[in-house]
Amino acid sequence: MKVKGLRWWIIGLVCLATIINYIDRSALGIMWPEMSKDLGLTESDYAWVINIFTITYAAGKFISGKVYDKVGTKIGFVLSIFFWSLASVLHFFAKGAASLGIFRGLLGVAEAGNWPGAVKNNAEWFPIQERAMAQGIFNAGAGIGSIVAAPTIAELFGAYGWKLTFVIIGVLGFLWIIPWLIMNKKKPKLHPWITEEEKTHIVSGRHESRQNDDVVKGLSVFEILSKKESWGLIAARFFIEPIWWLFVFWMPIYLFKEFDFNVKEIGYYAWFPYVGAMIGSLAGGWYAQKLIKKNTVDFSRKKTITIGAIIIVLAIIGAIFLADTPIKFVSFVFIVLFGFQFSISNIQTIPSDLLSGKSVGTLAGLGGSIGAVSVIIMNWLIPIITTESYTPAFIILAILAPLAVLSVYGLIKEIKPIDV
Repeated sequence: MKVKGLRWWIIGLVCLATIINYIDRSALGIMWPEMSKDLGLTESDYAWVINIFTITYAAGKFISGKVYDKVGTKIGFVLSIFFWSLASVLHFFAKGAASLGIFRGLLGVAEAGNWPGAVKNNAEWFPIQERAMAQGIFNAGAGIGSIVAAPTIAELFGAYGWKLTFVIIGVLGFLWIIPWLIMNKKKPKLHPWITEEEKTHIVSGRHESRQNDDVVKGLSVFEILSKKESWGLIAARFFIEPIWWLFVFWMPIYLFKEFDFNVKEIGYYAWFPYVGAMIGSLAGGWYAQKLIKKNTVDFSRKKTITIGAIIIVLAIIGAIFLADTPIKFVSFVFIVLFGFQFSISNIQTIPSDLLSGKSVGTLAGLGGSIGAVSVIIMNWLIPIITTESYTPAFIILAILAPLAVLSVYGLIKEIKPIDV
């Protein structure tokens, strides 16, 4: 049996895994106003719990990057989604901040694998010119998951309460493993279902120095970090990551505090900005793919990243000065997340532009880990700097976007394969 366009079926499953990933992680923030009452927890406890998640998420990015380079994307994804689904189910047994922190910690370390795994998967299954598009489809899963999560979790909470809601969404991950094992039998060169035409398209579309990636030995962490290009990617991730995570973690709390929203009202409003994220993911991938047809990878990636950053800054300025109603606020966040995903789809693709297949996961994981460190710092700052308003937090985000762009331009002279 041959399957036409097999690579698109594979990235479709990775996108679905990302949707499930975001449903699982979004549940806590959406249900927190009621969970906190049941468990007797405060906003400071919330900051502590999400930082436990972020710390283990940071560690998980690096660990899983190495694991994926070692065992491959097929088994890597099975391990990741099995353990994050288990962590979601375990939330049923949360009794307070300590147990909740443990379960969020397991969720963080397991969910982290989704990102280096996807970057590595795209390096294996897609030629250079299609990787940003593939990354955009994958990242669109984050937006779709968040869109689906808010109203779905609100309805599940209303029907079953928060404990059973965590169990139900955890089961989704276990079910995903079945089609993944069926479809992703082997790498493209050896997959029994791939057509010769698609196999040639994938392999010939790699950089000439990466044609035999399957037999090239992976690099050590020291070798990867010996190149300033790697640091350009890591710095960009450090600066840009808090822009996304502030809204993932704190937008439900913002709506609760600023507009006195309950769980259902949060669910009805919080999904909308992620439509912007979904569109931005696809648009950033499409735009880069279009540019690459007539320009270098370096020019195409950098231009797309820059445009996204400009959109972020303008939208945050609008949110600071004009968002005096819930509708205006979520509309500006819609634009912020569009710009973020427009950029990040290309930033996350850079590891596959720079390194061979067996090193891509490690660099992607390193970038994700360092990016999570800045998110931890931001989560710690939020309760301190937002006692009067969220404006100081928004100003910080508006500064971080240009710093991410400067990191790419300043440390990556040219986005192309590097030798170590």
